[in-house]
Amino acid sequence: MEEHNVRVRIEELSKELHRHNYKYYIEDRPVISDYEFDMLLEELQSLEKQFPQFADPNSPTQRIGGTITKEFNTVVHKYPMLSLSNSYSKEEIEEFDQRVQKLAGKKVTYTCELKYDGVAIGISYKQGKLKQAVTRGDGTQGDDITNNVRTIRGIPLNLTGDYPEEFEIRGEIFYPLTVFNALNQDRKKKGESLFANPRNTASGTLKMQDSKTVAERKLDAYLYYILGEDLPSRNHFENLSKAKEWGFKVPDEGKNMIAQCEDIHAIYSFIAYWDTQREMLDFEIDGVVIKVSEIDIQEELGYTAKSPRWAIAYKFQTQQVETRLNSITYQVGRTGAVTPVANLEPVLLAGTTVKRASLHNADQIEKLDIRLGDLVKVEKGGEIIPKVVGVNLEKRADNSVPTNYIINCPECNTELQRIDGEAQHYCPNVYACPPQIKGRMIHFISRKAMNVDGLGEETIDQLYRAGLLRNIADLYDLNAEQLLPLERMAETSVNKLLKGIQASKAIAFPKVLFAIGIRHIGETVAKKLAKHFKDIKALASAKMEDLIPVDEIGEKIAKSVVDFFQNEENNKIIQRLEEAGLQMKLYENEQQIESTFLEDKKIVVSGVFSNFSRNELKEKIEMNGGTNVSSISSKTDYLVAGENMGPAKLEKAQKLGVSILSEEEFIQLLKAN
Repeated sequence: MEEHNVRVRIEELSKELHRHNYKYYIEDRPVISDYEFDMLLEELQSLEKQFPQFADPNSPTQRIGGTITKEFNTVVHKYPMLSLSNSYSKEEIEEFDQRVQKLAGKKVTYTCELKYDGVAIGISYKQGKLKQAVTRGDGTQGDDITNNVRTIRGIPLNLTGDYPEEFEIRGEIFYPLTVFNALNQDRKKKGESLFANPRNTASGTLKMQDSKTVAERKLDAYLYYILGEDLPSRNHFENLSKAKEWGFKVPDEGKNMIAQCEDIHAIYSFIAYWDTQREMLDFEIDGVVIKVSEIDIQEELGYTAKSPRWAIAYKFQTQQVETRLNSITYQVGRTGAVTPVANLEPVLLAGTTVKRASLHNADQIEKLDIRLGDLVKVEKGGEIIPKVVGVNLEKRADNSVPTNYIINCPECNTELQRIDGEAQHYCPNVYACPPQIKGRMIHFISRKAMNVDGLGEETIDQLYRAGLLRNIADLYDLNAEQLLPLERMAETSVNKLLKGIQASKAIAFPKVLFAIGIRHIGETVAKKLAKHFKDIKALASAKMEDLIPVDEIGEKIAKSVVDFFQNEENNKIIQRLEEAGLQMKLYENEQQIESTFLEDKKIVVSGVFSNFSRNELKEKIEMNGGTNVSSISSKTDYLVAGENMGPAKLEKAQKLGVSILSEEEFIQLLKAN
């Protein structure tokens, strides 16, 4: 066959097979037999093998798998992949609705969807072809698992219809229960250990190195959120309807898997329906997601550091089980906080075998009167770690005795302290208590902090036991001669570790500040402090009165910063990190300062704009020294008002005498300064 004819035939077969995949997996209406499909696929495989120059990365043959991925690359999300805030009662949903309506200043429509208990994924498409698939990871960056995702037949490789040039669609990958149960039956016959639950098995499957095995596992997916610059609609519900036309498996409106809700009563009806009907599904859900439908309002409401303000998850009441409390142990975290842990008689809960559960703190133990030997009530709620929520007092033994909370650290025997106003006990032996030392180092190297490639929790523990690490600065003194004699330290892994440590020296100052591990300093606060003080020396010399005026810095955080830098040991570590070459100041290109004419000004951005996106406007405000705030108050200096902004917000600004600028007036203000 001539090459031209081969190319044409490959294109014909690919198009035909993509169409049949869509008919079978999306519409559930196959038009040819499995045998006929397999014959077409075999022909395509044969031609691609003979003429590899015509093979497409998104060919239907990729569904079979076969690609080996030895290491999954880390990819930074173009749009942060945040988690949702959880709620457990109608009252919390009502509070969410009232908050949204108030901030939006007008009537809001909601989209209700199922909360799939699977693995979150973000898939990007370019020119109608699957480009990349990335896991949630830490929300800022995740793992590239594109080769494995290509094997999932419910996810289209090539789109049809009038789709945007480039966009990202997000959803959840899961195990259909029939497939999962069949997989476990097969393992049982082979004498292999059974998988605990569909979600964890799906997560493990997606990280397999051989995509052929992933293909054989028959995972499925639902896609439920689109991001991009040129979407067909400014309404989330309408965008999902279009996505179905492009070939995506989206929640089925006809099966009541998604609904537009005009008010809180419609939301309650959707929740009530699925609370009773969820057992009929062939996949697991653990609640319902409520999203604001209008994208303009989504953008106006914005995000917290962890979750969108325009969406919330309602979690169904959790399963609760009873089991015996065998013992209580105590764990020490990196901040010295001591957490009591219940060691339980193993019991099955929500698909997993539970042996341990959190007891939170001394107050909780006293409140519930938890004693050794008790039959305790355990549930998962919205947390990954199960928790003890009660005691079956009727079955308590007559000779049981109250629990006395420990008074000394279980790791270093230092007497514990309890700070006024805080629930937990603390070990004050900051620089000699092993879990605190290792915990600070594990935090320091984590993804959200210094992101040191080739170094993990086990390696930190190994290096600590070998006497090579006693604080975070010791990392930068490590060399190959020290590492190679250690167990599991081959030349390749040592080179990777040292390369990762060297690369971390380029991490920007805000992340370094977060990584250092000052108590109460999270990512957002670290950014605020870095932006305000510009370098570590200025921050180290700051007094309480210098810190408290900084946005989001209260007395508690200010005291923590001052206490940290008053400690000579901390200052020595900071000096060593600086000498090692870490970034201890903001450079001009990082600060992105154009001017300071908006310094100390609090500005609200609301509505739709023609020259800037709302995020671009907010960046401009920060680049000129201003502070973005989400709601109008007497302290607001400017309201930058676009089209279609909520009338209530405009009325409030006028009533309080806030200066109102149009987009054009704001641009002129920027030019003038």
